[in-house]
Amino acid sequence: MDRIDLRIVIAVFCLAGCDDAVRVADRGAEQTPVELSVLATGGSISGANGLHFSPAGDLYVASVLGSEIVVLNPTTGEVIEHLRDGVDGPDDVAFAPDGAFYWTSILTGEVAGITADGERVTAAILSPGVNPLTFSDSGRLFVAQCFFGANLYEVDPAGREPARLISDELGPECGLNGMDWGPDGRLYGPRWFHQQVVSFDVDTGEMRIEATGFNVPAAVKFNSKGELHVLDTGADAVIRVIGLTQHVVAKLVPGLDNLAFDSSDRLFVSSYADGAVLRVEDDGTLTELVTGGMAHPGGITAVTRGGVTELVVADLHSIRGFDAHSGDSTFTQRNILGMGALGSALAVAADGENLILTAWTDNNVRVWDPIAETTLERYDNLSLPVSAVRYAGGIAVAEHAGGRVRLIGAERSVVFAEGLNAPTALLTDGDRLWVSDRNDGRVLLIARGGEPIEPVVIAEGVAYPEGLALWGDEVLVLEGETGNVLAISDGSVRLLVTIGGGSPAASAEQPPSMIFNDIVVVGNILYATDELKRQIYAVTLN
Repeated sequence: MDRIDLRIVIAVFCLAGCDDAVRVADRGAEQTPVELSVLATGGSISGANGLHFSPAGDLYVASVLGSEIVVLNPTTGEVIEHLRDGVDGPDDVAFAPDGAFYWTSILTGEVAGITADGERVTAAILSPGVNPLTFSDSGRLFVAQCFFGANLYEVDPAGREPARLISDELGPECGLNGMDWGPDGRLYGPRWFHQQVVSFDVDTGEMRIEATGFNVPAAVKFNSKGELHVLDTGADAVIRVIGLTQHVVAKLVPGLDNLAFDSSDRLFVSSYADGAVLRVEDDGTLTELVTGGMAHPGGITAVTRGGVTELVVADLHSIRGFDAHSGDSTFTQRNILGMGALGSALAVAADGENLILTAWTDNNVRVWDPIAETTLERYDNLSLPVSAVRYAGGIAVAEHAGGRVRLIGAERSVVFAEGLNAPTALLTDGDRLWVSDRNDGRVLLIARGGEPIEPVVIAEGVAYPEGLALWGDEVLVLEGETGNVLAISDGSVRLLVTIGGGSPAASAEQPPSMIFNDIVVVGNILYATDELKRQIYAVTLN
């Protein structure tokens, strides 16, 4: 067989449970020929967030986790350009009167832009949570925070002057989301958690309530007639507000992010959940300019009901089911950020016919009934939980900020491992518990029979181990950097297949896996998620 020089260090691994001394071997990995096929493909963009039209009439779409701004032809949907160089995790995008455009990075707190002369400039470094931004008619730049902060600022586009605080009384959790400059010279924005749209005199800080009674108002924009339009992501609708009258312009699907009008008052809407960009036609019908679907596929598990095996993918703002044989979509359940019953999901594990959902973005773990669409158990105020599995009468959770794996939801308190650099994926066969430590490049056996043991190093020198799975006598490990799937057993390592690697964290504030690629085995089929290509792969194991 061909050999790949991976230089992985393997310790003794006894699946039956032995206490032999560690045996270390430095070797390459034998590659076992397997067939890789694409089972399902998601959307074209890794989440579509803020929207804005350029002076030339092109539609600029920000994608936070895609870490790009996608430039579209608003009529045909053709992608004109992917702006990635120097663009880091953009949440919203806006054009200045002189043609410069700026964006916010919600995960790092940076407000940056490209000037009319083509020079990249940092306008401000604020705290994480910078979200919407907009320009006044005279070129003043305003930025607000949402989800990781609640302030409203004026920012110097040139970055020479410090940001000026306009309001710090809009919270908790969110100041304003998608904003627009009003025809009356005031700054307008929605209050996500307060069901209202407000406006500001940006010089005095005086706030005025403009409209109320919304479900979850996500963004506001004015058309050329000066009419206020509100994107209500909780109601799945765009609503025109004229005085005290509210009229539904378009009904869409949950998970909406922002809206924009072109020079002809054509309306466009983006979806953070599906990554879709939609044009609303005059008759209210929808044209999909950018195909939606899986936008951030991370954790994956398998659930069998009535003899049919269904794959479930944690897609950050949704969970999605797929037929394990055909790849056909079986269900999609979307979340409304901060308000939905589902919550966010970056990792998922089967719990009988229910699901254990984990989200470091929400700082919690939930047991979800996907049939009743209700939460059965919920554990909040964790320390950046990355994954969780049912184990030892409770739930074992890997907490990045705590550097540990511990038991929650049980009568007893147990720490299975601590002092870990980046605990990422958890794996159990009911008796034993393994964890991948991404930054240290190790896979560890940390518990047996529900009790912690002195950690046994199963593998080290792995290129950022993320997803874990069992297949017979082998532990399968997905390398987050290379996309290699390795099979480890009894001091040997095989390279099974190579898929795409994942994306790095935006900053040290997030777990390094961000949305980690994951694997699960059903029978002799390995299923894997590819975050960047938004695909599910199927591999027949030999």
